[in-house]
Order: sequence, then structure tokens, then C-alpha cells
Amino acid sequence: MTDETFMALALEEARRAATNGDIPIGAVVVRDGEVLAAAGNEREVRGDPTAHAEILALRAAAEVAATWRLDGCSLYVTLEPCPMCAGALVLARVARLVYGPQDPKAGAALSLYNIPADPRLNHYVEVTPGVLAEECAEVLTGFFRSRRNRGDSYTDGPRGGVPKRP
Repeated sequence: MTDETFMALALEEARRAATNGDIPIGAVVVRDGEVLAAAGNEREVRGDPTAHAEILALRAAAEVAATWRLDGCSLYVTLEPCPMCAGALVLARVARLVYGPQDPKAGAALSLYNIPADPRLNHYVEVTPGVLAEECAEVLTGFFRSRRNRGDSYTDGPRGGVPKRP
């Protein structure tokens, strides 16, 4: 199995999230070539700001592995993780992060921050960006394009946008 194979599974999860009205991001946790868990964003479905695809996939993988220590695992995600998710990867001791496009607005695994490689932290996560980046980006841009075409001003949920900073 290749990085592209597992990223394609994450893309399936992203598409499923979009059908539920969530931003289409998917994540898959793999150990020794075996998928331990997969999830898509469920913030809207659960009404939970922490229900990011990465967090849900890590929780499910920890349950399958019967430990919070996900040593030797790789996480495949369709967009560069945010600070919360990048921190969770470090805390879960994930060995490798593979993601699609970078996120210049919230990315914390190279773009704005580099939490997985921060030498001040107690664990290092190997990072491989850009896997199926174009396909992943198209799923995201297609989601937002369809929302705009319907007249939704979706910026961060159906209850309104992101407030401007003073």
C-alpha cells in the first residue's frame, strides 16, 4: 500500500463529511499497513468544535489499539492539520503525518507553525506534505463553491462567520 492509497481512503471520508454539511476533511490512521481507524469532520453533526477528522480518527485508533500511545502509526489527512490536531499527533506519539495541501490560514505542520517538529516538545512526528494535494484541494474548493452558489456565506459553520479581529 502506498501513501496515495491511504490518502484516497481519507478523501472518501472527506466526501462523506461534506454530505453531512461538514467541511470535507478526512483522516485515516494506519499501523503496519493496516487501517486502524478513519473519520471525517463531524463538527456540525456533533455540535462539537473539537470533532475534527484527525481527533476523531486518533480517538478511534486508540480504542482499537487499546492504548493512547499510537507509536508506529501514520495519520493521513486531506488538509494540513490545525494547531489542535498537530498537538494531538505529538501527544499521541504518532510516528508520521501525511497530508494533502498546506493550509496557509491555519496550518500547524509547516505553514504557520511546525508543531510536529518543534524541538521543545517531547516527541517528533515525521511530516510528508503534498500527497494527492490537488485532489484534496478540489474537494475543499468544490464544497465552498457549491455553498457560495447556493447563496450560503459559509465561512465557519451555518450559524455565521468568523468575527473580524479588532
